[in-house]
Amino acid sequence: MNPAPGPTGPLGPVPGSPVPAPGPAVPDYGRLAAVGPYFALDTSSGPPPEGFRPLPELYGTGPDAPLADRLRVVARRLGTGEPRVAASILHLGLAARFWSVGLGSAVLLGTVPTLEHAWVRIPDQGPLDLWTPPEPARPEAGTLADRLHAAVLTGQLEPLAAAVRAAAPLSPRLLLGNAASALAGTLRVLDPHAPGAARALVAELLDRPPLAGTGTLRTGPRGTAFRRNSCCLYYRVGPGAGLCGDCCFTAPPTRREDGRNR
Repeated sequence: MNPAPGPTGPLGPVPGSPVPAPGPAVPDYGRLAAVGPYFALDTSSGPPPEGFRPLPELYGTGPDAPLADRLRVVARRLGTGEPRVAASILHLGLAARFWSVGLGSAVLLGTVPTLEHAWVRIPDQGPLDLWTPPEPARPEAGTLADRLHAAVLTGQLEPLAAAVRAAAPLSPRLLLGNAASALAGTLRVLDPHAPGAARALVAELLDRPPLAGTGTLRTGPRGTAFRRNSCCLYYRVGPGAGLCGDCCFTAPPTRREDGRNR
């Protein structure tokens, strides 16, 4: 992903800062699109656009559920016969999508969309499309990290992990590693547009359960780096697939070394 340059407007508060006063009735989520397609969140009054379905339907289970259908598409495109490999890569991409909307809004707008009434569309290619009706301004309790934890980790990634595990035998540890890796990847894209604030917020989220212990985040003048303590299984896609940049391995393991639920 090579997002277009994003806005450099006023930053939201850093974790632990006082709760901001209610902002405009309709936050300008359109600003997120300038950071790249993974950050875009469509909002409009009236009914959802054609082809969208309520977001909770994404977490349905069974062979005809949207996630199961998408899993088959991902496996075919990757050329893998291992459902758990395709399921892990699918989960990682969806986790990044939700983190991008949450973290981007928190840092660039000082607010976090709850996605309680969001709708979703799964295109043939590209990131998941998200639409939500305008959320009116209301008093927001807790820090931005508290609200991100509730909206993304609890609100979306927990039911997503349950649906993925219903489709393929993946360990909770691996999926938490994916969630942490997706958060760190979102930071790397957003960091040039909001240095400091984004890093502090991500560091706080990675220090609290359930993401605590999933990996190590390092920040410096040249940006951020993350080393996870689990593997997303991408190296098993096929010969020459290699390792991800934040993998716990330094070289692709052999079959003997490979545990099924890393």
